[in-house]
Amino acid sequence: MPVRTPEQIRASIEANRGELAVSLVKLRGEVAQFTDWRGKLRAHRREVLIGAAVAGFVLGGGFAALGGAMSRRRG
Repeated sequence: MPVRTPEQIRASIEANRGELAVSLVKLRGEVAQFTDWRGKLRAHRREVLIGAAVAGFVLGGGFAALGGAMSRRRG
């Protein structure tokens, strides 16, 4: 292994710091984009509304059926 001078070692450390800073900024941007649920809702508004309507219909029908079954048992 070749011997490096202290100046070369310092330059290498500074280069690594610069690369790390760039990587950190890039990672922060990716995390912000990944966790932007409001943006995802805006981008997929139609699908979200359809899903909510279907879920409401299924849950409402399930509760109505459960209520109907319970009232038949009492009667």
